Parts: sequence; C-alpha cells; structure tokens
Amino acid sequence: MVITAAQKRFLRSKAHHLKPVVMVGQHGLSENVMNEVNLALDAHELIKVKLGAGDREEKKSILGEIISNSKAELIQSIGHVAVLFRRNHKKPKIELPRTKE
Repeated sequence: MVITAAQKRFLRSKAHHLKPVVMVGQHGLSENVMNEVNLALDAHELIKVKLGAGDREEKKSILGEIISNSKAELIQSIGHVAVLFRRNHKKPKIELPRTKE
C-alpha cells in the first residue's frame, strides 16, 4: 500500500495527540517489543513508538528493523518518537482520504 503525501498529512494530524504505546529501551529491539508493535498496529492502525537510548544511527537502524518486520509505513519521525501506520484489512479503523488519480 502506497500512502500519498496528502494521506501522510492526514495521518500526522491524527497522530498529533497520541501518546507512545510502545517504547524501545536501552536493551534495544527484542522479540517481545516487536510483538507489542504488531499487536498495537492491529488494534489501532496508527501508533507512536518511542525509541529510548542510542545515537541517531542506532535509532535509524532500530526503526528500519521495526518497519521491515511489521510491514508498517513510516509516517513521521521526530527526535525519539516515530509514527507508524499499518492498515488492518479485517477491521479498518481509520478512513484515509481518497487519492486523486
């Protein structure tokens, strides 16, 4: 699923008031953390993930691993917080604006 710029703007506005639901701490990305990310994406579709310790490159690496393992779209990444979106095809919760074709 390709998300357009307009849809990303819409999702950023929806995510603005959200609190991080998953936090990656000093021990990095574990299997349990990935399970929590997948559960949260299934339940909410749009989540914030807080990346704790580490420098910029380490955070970028962890975020890339989360995105590839969860098959989520990166909507925004500012500082220690990233916004992820993955459509729940069985029970969609967020209606994305239509794209102009």
